[in-house]
Amino acid sequence: MKEFFTVSEFENVFEHIPQFPVAGIETVSILESAGRVMARDVTADMDIPGFDRSTMDGYAVCAASTFGATESNPALLTIKGTVDMGETPPLPVRPGEALGISTGGMMPPGADSVVMKEHASEIDPSTIEVYKSVPPGNHVIAKGEDIRKGQTVLSAGSRIRPQETGVLAALGHDRVTVYKKPVVGIISTGDEIVPIQEAPGPARIRDINTYTLTGMILKAGGIPVPYGLVADDFEALHQKCAEALNHCDMMIISGGSSVGARDLTIDVIHRLKNSEILIHGISISPGKPTILARVGQKPLWGLPGHVTSAMIVFDRVVRPFIEHAAGIQNPSGQKRFRITARLTRNVASAQGRVDFIRVRLIAQEKEILAEPILGKSGLLNTMTQADGLIEIDINTEGLDKGALVRVIPF
Repeated sequence: MKEFFTVSEFENVFEHIPQFPVAGIETVSILESAGRVMARDVTADMDIPGFDRSTMDGYAVCAASTFGATESNPALLTIKGTVDMGETPPLPVRPGEALGISTGGMMPPGADSVVMKEHASEIDPSTIEVYKSVPPGNHVIAKGEDIRKGQTVLSAGSRIRPQETGVLAALGHDRVTVYKKPVVGIISTGDEIVPIQEAPGPARIRDINTYTLTGMILKAGGIPVPYGLVADDFEALHQKCAEALNHCDMMIISGGSSVGARDLTIDVIHRLKNSEILIHGISISPGKPTILARVGQKPLWGLPGHVTSAMIVFDRVVRPFIEHAAGIQNPSGQKRFRITARLTRNVASAQGRVDFIRVRLIAQEKEILAEPILGKSGLLNTMTQADGLIEIDINTEGLDKGALVRVIPF
């Protein structure tokens, strides 16, 4: 009978991340860059904005010309013209003068503030009354106030969101150097698994893990490549793994990670060239029999066959390795954003392992509640009902109703 290796503590798993490489770099259009990871710093070669600009429709003025202005004692200013959008101001503004200006217009020399249209009115075509005093800089964005020339505005290792593509566009970068998305192969194993197009016969079930893991890999920033179903056959599994590892940056095998004569993953890993088993067993529930191996410079995972266990292990353990391969400098691991909520019932746990409990979040007027969704590791419905996980520490014997917990959202 096969035995577990020494079970690794949950936190220690992440110590293996640095020994695996990133997937490489490439240059893409910024139109295709959302969600990708910066491979190089971006330094501004110009000020943004490149000129002082108005943020309101109104009048460009010298702020001092409005000091003391009120509705009962308005300041009278002479209108000298208008700043057209996209054009250089036709003349400077001197004390006692104003130029009409639109939002985004270039501030004329001498003007240091904008009076909103609502706070002024035209007496005649050449004169306005200003009913409110304005300070210097009022409704004005100064040159370089957003981004300074020479400033590092985007850092390597950070994920590109729509707002980062906006910065790239503002600086004139139509292409950006990013890390490649890691290609992750997926194999589902087991004599009992059938394709989803088939009606499962007695003692058979459809392949679920290929599809749940595909979605999770996409969400983590990888490119999933399903390699189909493999029965409990050593040669077939070995051949499929060798094929996948020739084309992928990482491999995931679902099923075949627990102790049992028919579980062949460990034997297959030993047969693969330049392979080493780093972990066989993690002190977590669900997911204790998880395997992590290194084949050459590529990680190979053996995940539990139960769909819920496989999804939780992926979310809490595998995902940081994919983020690292995708170029994220600080993979999420334990750093994920958490939501503070109050537990609605007692939850049991066992010392010596980290328990991950599925919970549903319920928003109330004064606080958020976390309602545990209890169920066995093979129950997919418990995941569809859950909004996230709570983590019960390895040294804690459960949590009491009413305790404040930190929920890791899916």
